Amino acid sequence: MKEPELIAQVLAGDRAAARALYDAHAPRVFRLAYRLTGDGDLARELTQDTFVRAFAQLARFRGDAAFSTWLHRITISVTSNAMRKITRMHTREVELDDTLPTTTEPAAVDPILRDRLARAIDALPEIYRITVIMHDMEGYTHTEIGEILGIAEGTCKSRLSIARAQLRAALHDLAGEVNT
Repeated sequence: MKEPELIAQVLAGDRAAARALYDAHAPRVFRLAYRLTGDGDLARELTQDTFVRAFAQLARFRGDAAFSTWLHRITISVTSNAMRKITRMHTREVELDDTLPTTTEPAAVDPILRDRLARAIDALPEIYRITVIMHDMEGYTHTEIGEILGIAEGTCKSRLSIARAQLRAALHDLAGEVNT
């Protein structure tokens, strides 16, 4: 069944359609929330909050953009609002590699390097942290990020460039040890 039909059925009160829409999008919403928070339990909670908010506002979805774009914009908003209320985490309780299997990262990543990178990303200002996580870690395109965040594609590229420069500066002492 196509997404517009599912959305219409959800609006008509069909719980099975709501479950199908949730199942189709929850994994990516979770990954994005996890990357932004670094906490699996919090990411699960924020995934639920995202869908509660999305289903409550589903009648407002106009279809101008893809449903996933609209949903990821809600994810960013819900996560950013939650993170403003919570003191930034100083250490991660669960490493991403232990939670989600990934095929894009090398199997043997130095845990010290991974920790330094995670701390450097966490230290970035929010607008840069979100952009680098969405682009470099989650694989969103500049166009997708721009649509989700409501910014121009050029702004996204600029933020990514600044984020990478700040990461290079924060990790400059590792330059000789890492192959880029």
